[in-house]
Amino acid sequence: MKTIKIKGMSCQHCVASVTKALEEIDGISQVKVDLEKGEAAFMESDPVASEVIKNAITVIGFEVE
Repeated sequence: MKTIKIKGMSCQHCVASVTKALEEIDGISQVKVDLEKGEAAFMESDPVASEVIKNAITVIGFEVE
């Protein structure tokens, strides 16, 4: 599993938004977002460019560390 740090999440709605944004990226599955740790873990069936992931998160109002 790949893990990324995400800043700005404060509630379960944030978790749901990040989960949905990541699940909509082709090649990403099994998304698990941890609010307390401020991170998201996921599987990649094919490598996904870091910029694609970062853009999906920033467009919904959060920041990838």
